[in-house]
Amino acid sequence: MGINLITIVSRSCYCGRKVRFQGASLSPLPSLNGRSRRPLSGQTFQVPTQAGLVEPIHLVQVDLPASRQVRELSLAACHPTLPLYRLGSANSVSETPPGPGSYAMPDGANTLAADFDADVAPLEDIDVSDVELWRTDSHWPLFERLRREDPVHYCRQSFFGPYWSITRYNDIMAVDTDHEAFSSEAELGGIAILDPGSELRLPNFIAMDPPKHDAQRKTVSPIFSPSSLARMEPLIRERAGRILDELPIGETFDWVDRVSIELTTQMLATLFDFPFEDRRKLTYWSDVATAIPGPGSLVETEDAKLAVLMECLAAFTQLWNERVNAPPQGDLISMLAHGEATRNMSPMEYLGNVGLLIVGGNDTTRNTITGSVLALNQNPDQYAKLRANPELIPSMVSETVRWQTPLAHMRRTATRDVEVGGKTIKKGDKVIMWYVSGNRDDAVIENPNAYIIDRERPRQHLSFGFGIHRCVGNRLAEMQLRVVWEEILKRFPVIEVMGEPERVASPFVKGYHSLPVRIPA
Repeated sequence: MGINLITIVSRSCYCGRKVRFQGASLSPLPSLNGRSRRPLSGQTFQVPTQAGLVEPIHLVQVDLPASRQVRELSLAACHPTLPLYRLGSANSVSETPPGPGSYAMPDGANTLAADFDADVAPLEDIDVSDVELWRTDSHWPLFERLRREDPVHYCRQSFFGPYWSITRYNDIMAVDTDHEAFSSEAELGGIAILDPGSELRLPNFIAMDPPKHDAQRKTVSPIFSPSSLARMEPLIRERAGRILDELPIGETFDWVDRVSIELTTQMLATLFDFPFEDRRKLTYWSDVATAIPGPGSLVETEDAKLAVLMECLAAFTQLWNERVNAPPQGDLISMLAHGEATRNMSPMEYLGNVGLLIVGGNDTTRNTITGSVLALNQNPDQYAKLRANPELIPSMVSETVRWQTPLAHMRRTATRDVEVGGKTIKKGDKVIMWYVSGNRDDAVIENPNAYIIDRERPRQHLSFGFGIHRCVGNRLAEMQLRVVWEEILKRFPVIEVMGEPERVASPFVKGYHSLPVRIPA
């Protein structure tokens, strides 16, 4: 049996160059993204084989340094139903059956080739924003190298334009807490690496600097107070229990759809007092708000993205008009409609704040719930530890928030020339704080690549940010995660992951489209 198509994820090979694959010359097809002189990421190569043509295989990712030969390609690690192919010195292919559980690769090990060496790529050519790195979960060795050799790194050319990467924990803290030198203002670019078109620059309180930021954040803060969370907890527990009780036993299903999305959308509908029967619209709008427009994306153009967001605005404007003419209530829309700092917002600023609250309430909890199931399956000793001692659930939740890092980065724009880590960042430069990298910084966090649910300081992480922009709903997210795991352990001895997750192809939302699982009978 032969392989005639293979997908290459490489830091050392560039468009226009030929590479060697077991002595066969590979000629790259035209770049999928239309750009040249960028690392080959997700490109398709034609591989001549002696066994003839077979069905194209698109699921395989291989890191292929120019100076190395690939000796073993494990398709089983990517897909449990596929065999393991061993590539011989004369382009021969032999087949080995996959072993059980071969899908459960450790975090950061989804680069499937032998002998991958992240040190081959020239530092100046590293682009950690490449969406294929995030779809394949293969960004880890590049961040490790940047932390070690170039922790404040300038990428001259990327899909998102030039940008600075801040990769170490303490440097990220320094930037995150200096809102005078590093602005979040929407008009300067906002909080994400993607520069939106002018019509999509939606102001909201996280994309503002003081004093306006402080006043708008204060308007919605009461819903996340300890007393408010205590009132919400019984409802969250009841809904989590109902969701779990309706899950199938003994058959594979998608954890993301059946649990993670359903729990978070029910909570969002409660926070907004949004029509419960339409709650899945909140998930859709959240996904569109963070989508990168392009072929095959949830929205393919900025115009299409804007059209969907206008649907969101229309729905929430109707709710605003109902709440503003009624006595103040405890939901987020009523708080915004009656708040002194928010009641005179423009429609687009209202949309920006609604979008922020939807995305913030959706992505952190949804992707950490999924990440917890994945992490515990990849670390069965920790799963056993949790089952033996459910009092570790709060610590496990914090460790998962660190390990998952549901939002990989936040962006700032330099308001003046400023020095960070010995590098001069110029006024107007885009600065990306890679929380996902800082959370793996061994200078601050001991054994950071390990998933340890009883860490001494489990809440020492960057996932919620620092300073004035620290996530306003972080305690609600932690509470939801704690409750759902308390209810899980009451019902199910184990939840088994049955295959690799489908990851979101985004350097911003570090999340999952799907995760196949099974609850044993």
